[in-house]
Amino acid sequence: MKRFVEGDDRRQSLLLPQSLDDYVAEDNPVRVVEVFIDELDLGALGFEGVQPASTGRPAYHPSTLLKIYLYGYLNRVQSSRRLEREAQRNIELMWLTGRLAPDFKTIASFRRDNGPAIRAVCAQFVVLCRQLGLFTRAVVAIDGSKFKAVNNRDKNFTVVKVAKRLEQVEASIARYLAALDRADREESDIAEARTTRIKDKIAGLRRQMQALKAMEQQVQDAPDKQVSLTDPDARSMATSGRGTGVVGYNVQTAVDAEHHLIVAHEVTNLGYDRTQLEPMARKAQAATGCEELTALADRGYFNGEQVLACEGTGVLPCVPKTDTSSAAKRGFFTRHDFVFDAENDHYTCPAGQKLTKSRRRPTRQDDMDEYRHLTACFTCPLKPKCTPDKLKRFRRWKHEGVLDKMQARLDHMPDAMLVRRQTVEHPFGTLKAWMGSMHFLTKTLEKVRTEMSLHVLAYNIKRMIQIFGARPLMAAIRA
Repeated sequence: MKRFVEGDDRRQSLLLPQSLDDYVAEDNPVRVVEVFIDELDLGALGFEGVQPASTGRPAYHPSTLLKIYLYGYLNRVQSSRRLEREAQRNIELMWLTGRLAPDFKTIASFRRDNGPAIRAVCAQFVVLCRQLGLFTRAVVAIDGSKFKAVNNRDKNFTVVKVAKRLEQVEASIARYLAALDRADREESDIAEARTTRIKDKIAGLRRQMQALKAMEQQVQDAPDKQVSLTDPDARSMATSGRGTGVVGYNVQTAVDAEHHLIVAHEVTNLGYDRTQLEPMARKAQAATGCEELTALADRGYFNGEQVLACEGTGVLPCVPKTDTSSAAKRGFFTRHDFVFDAENDHYTCPAGQKLTKSRRRPTRQDDMDEYRHLTACFTCPLKPKCTPDKLKRFRRWKHEGVLDKMQARLDHMPDAMLVRRQTVEHPFGTLKAWMGSMHFLTKTLEKVRTEMSLHVLAYNIKRMIQIFGARPLMAAIRA
């Protein structure tokens, strides 16, 4: 064939063999991986096997296996078996490891046995970003997302699921018993074969019923009333779609609003975010080194106790309040129609009357104050739009001032939720695309945290290469 670009003859011998280094460009990301890991003190980070044993078969150095994993996660190759194959055929990986090709068992055992150290490496890269002065804006966005675990939904049991499955099995048994009665009234060879088949199915369903009743007891005995058979730490969690859910983990991240680097992350098996605001904000504050940090989060994080815990720590949370009242739907005034005067400690209602603080009742919660007007409500023309009760009673948390200050910050940042969405949701989409349809490959919370740290580290390295470029980043790491 003429007029085409032609390749070399694979059988042609070369007088001077080419080196592996000729195949790896100077700005190849694999060189960043080598420089970063070579600059780490693996012993101080807690890796096993940094000092070789004096007897026995020589082991692979932890830096070699860490390079393999980091290269794999940078290139969407997370499986230990696939990494074994790549080490035998991938020129970049051959260059990175010096042609070493550990078997998949050795690769998998390294990730299993060095979880805390691998998570420390992820944190060390964030320290490097801080030393390069990337966290000067002091604004982070916090969010959580559900990631699938290695646990099918049918292998996860809750009180509701067990009851529903028992109901389905009972209905199936009743249906087969009715079919058995009809078959008994027929006299033919086909009817006899059908009767045998139906009896076998009924026996199988009864065995399933016994297994479900045993599982029902296990679920009742579980601390959180939930049992997962494949991954014992995975939990059933609701997602945004109606009637949908996922058996997995809740991954929390805090992302820098300026450079979109993940400065802190955590993996939990709690299906909600209400208790994660203060822990994630404090982690982000420690990681960025900012004395005062603004933390943006959505309504799922709104929790008065969490906001109060941030008070005085330098963390300035910005979370929209949740409004669960049905007053507006019923045609009544909402909480926003009542103006609070902090100096005089009273509310002003839409009719202009003052609702003052009353003595606390013994039946009320100790941290709640009640405001009311003893006489004005009886003759007020706006009462039909205010309350169906005799008096309008207004309850206020004794630390409500903290929430008012947070609302004032939000009022001064009208685009706060837009910044939050543009900052923190894109990394989740990127990570899930890298991980594929089956998000996590490991089981149990401890191993999943290690796996997530590798994903976050790979994501941050790619972001830094885009920000700095490969060569300047390598120079900064060596400095």
